Amino acid sequence: MTIDAKPAAAARSRLEPEAMPRRDFLGLAAWWSAGAALLFGFLGAMRLPKAAVLPSPSKKFKITLPGSLVSGHPFVPAGRSVAVYKDGAQVHAISLICTHLGCIVKATDDGFDCPCHGSRFAKDGAVLKGPAPKGLPWLEVKHLGGDNFLVDEGKDVAAGTTVAV
Repeated sequence: MTIDAKPAAAARSRLEPEAMPRRDFLGLAAWWSAGAALLFGFLGAMRLPKAAVLPSPSKKFKITLPGSLVSGHPFVPAGRSVAVYKDGAQVHAISLICTHLGCIVKATDDGFDCPCHGSRFAKDGAVLKGPAPKGLPWLEVKHLGGDNFLVDEGKDVAAGTTVAV
């Protein structure tokens, strides 16, 4: 009769750490993964109140008409899609955004031309040649004194509305 003797377990030192069972390790790893996911989700949610786009310029802006502006010729302020006209003692503004697909029209001697699809507009914004469905909108202008005016790109007015200088 043979008895297989198991080797005696070596005495462990009290300074050696206990071996962690695999099940405990996987449980701790799951908790740490869940905690990290919640932390990154919270940090992502904290970014939401801040807009990720650049702010657009204000629809209302002040302009000073140049003294050399000839009556009946457009003045286009830098960075704006508006033509401001001074006709004698009257001032008005017309949007330069084509009513067909939103292209910026170019001022010519007899009105405006759309470089995208060929629409043509008169100096008062009326459609001369399509495909634009309607004329260029007139914009609200307020006189601030002297040659200073406040133009509101966000507010259309009836065609022919002018402001006295």
